[in-house]
Amino acid sequence: MTTMATPPTEGPRPGSDALLAPEALLRIHELMLEARVLEERLITMYKQGDGYFWIGGPGEEAFNIPLGLLVDKGQGVDHDYLHLHYRSSGTLLAMGADPVDSLRQMKNTVTDPYSRGRNFAGHASIRKWNVAPISSPIEVQFSIAIGTAMAQRGAKGITIVQGGDAGTAEGDFATALVWASRKGTELPMLLIVTNNKFGISTPFEGQHGETRISDRGKAFGMQTATIDGNDPEEVWGQLKRAMDYVRTERKPFLLEAMVSRLYGHSSASGANFIQNEADCLQRFEKKLEDRGLLTRAKADEMRAKTTARFLEASKKVRDEPQPPPESIWDYVFADKNYVAGEK
Repeated sequence: MTTMATPPTEGPRPGSDALLAPEALLRIHELMLEARVLEERLITMYKQGDGYFWIGGPGEEAFNIPLGLLVDKGQGVDHDYLHLHYRSSGTLLAMGADPVDSLRQMKNTVTDPYSRGRNFAGHASIRKWNVAPISSPIEVQFSIAIGTAMAQRGAKGITIVQGGDAGTAEGDFATALVWASRKGTELPMLLIVTNNKFGISTPFEGQHGETRISDRGKAFGMQTATIDGNDPEEVWGQLKRAMDYVRTERKPFLLEAMVSRLYGHSSASGANFIQNEADCLQRFEKKLEDRGLLTRAKADEMRAKTTARFLEASKKVRDEPQPPPESIWDYVFADKNYVAGEK
């Protein structure tokens, strides 16, 4: 049974399949706000000593939320496989993940369902939804994704792999382009690059010979697109079109989304708000206000309630137990401690 979300639509719009209906826009806004406030809470927890490291996706909500809503969620090759990166918290929220689990991973509690307190923030793994383990080494997911895409050649699902712009300099990205596009054995693979124009501390300019990263797919005969990842309506239409192409043609598509990085790379760079970056949440709220779908007072009320909810959740998580020392070897191998189908 498919669980892919399809918000109602109305009327055509240039650049997308349709203009999303008001209730769909408000649901996307609600999830974008939740994702933003969650990341802000994680940053606060890190700064208060309730975690060792933070890395996340504030500024990428306008892309990650539609992605999570459009995914065909389930287990096995007839559903979509996701090879995400550590800025994908919004995608997981839109899929239905409990935001409190992200707080648990930041605090490294034994109740963290993703790693049992063995990893830091943004490293989810959800077997029942085909979410492959998110790793710290950049872009390795592009090589790993080749395997699930191969397994899906005669299936219904597709493989979705996502990374950042700096990681496209890694050999894993080039490997994925080669294997996904070989004539006669093309793979049903959506390759996504969320381009925030920075590596850890290195700007995009001077690091790339191409004008657009998506242009690199053209040499391999791929369908490609570069989109405004700060506009959730454009993202919805363009992302759905790309996913429909991969589902129908069983061939790869390279999608580049231009996004923002609002709190720097990670806690290693301070995790402080950057003033000159475009804020997709602010822009979307302004658009909803202009259309008469949301008031500033309502948006502020929603943010205050969500902030208070996550604050209370973080206080409870603070009292949850840490992994005991004797459990250090658990989950290293697929032994008696492993339960199939578990998060």
